[in-house]
Amino acid sequence: MVAKKNMSGHLYVVSMPIGNFEDITLRALRVLKRVHVVAAEDPNRTKKLFDHYGVHTPLTSYHNLNKEEKTPILLRLLEEGQAVAVVCDAGTPVISDPGSFLVSRAIKAGVRVVPIPGPSATLAALAVSGMAGNSFVFQGYLPKQPRMRHRVLRAMRSDPRTQILFETPERLPFTLSELASWLGNRRMVLARDLSGADEQVVAGTAKEIREKCGSALASVEVTLVVKGAQAQSTERRARTPRSLNRRRASGSSRGRRA
Repeated sequence: MVAKKNMSGHLYVVSMPIGNFEDITLRALRVLKRVHVVAAEDPNRTKKLFDHYGVHTPLTSYHNLNKEEKTPILLRLLEEGQAVAVVCDAGTPVISDPGSFLVSRAIKAGVRVVPIPGPSATLAALAVSGMAGNSFVFQGYLPKQPRMRHRVLRAMRSDPRTQILFETPERLPFTLSELASWLGNRRMVLARDLSGADEQVVAGTAKEIREKCGSALASVEVTLVVKGAQAQSTERRARTPRSLNRRRASGSSRGRRA
């Protein structure tokens, strides 16, 4: 059991379900019930989960538009000895999320930050992608500025590591077009609503994914897992026709005889 007295003055970073309410951990529920306040990206969305599990802890909004003014208030509560939890709409609060701002300020203020691990769209998408998980890069959302975005895409062309991106429904068609332009026929996987009722995992090139999904490309934010450059070149070598290998070997032999 987590005693409330042991939680005083601690900031808890609590991972939330990414699609299915049953994905939340027992520890996360216990912490959410015992802290003094929960800072949520969208309190109305978080309240649905609270109602489902009988959590009655007060909620306060914490998002990109109010994080500057809310952070000092939450830090004051923590300094007074109150326990605070920060959550996002889905997954872990600091992954492309304003929760990272609160965590960094709490650390600077000497507040103990406690992770409550759980669901992650990043790792869930990687797990079902069939791509290498021993070395990968999380890119988050590609930059909106063309120069910065193209710099990232240019680096992806030669990076051998698996690449993981987030994207919004509005920008997804444009992003897929750019990925096709910069990476060609690179294999990738689109994952949306993982563990939820509308779970969808679509594999193929960027062009193929657009064709398979059509107009219903995505209605919620998606995760894209893109194969690394080295893996692509390795596959091409593996598919080299035997006849070509024989010609190469024959040419090498003739060179040695000469």
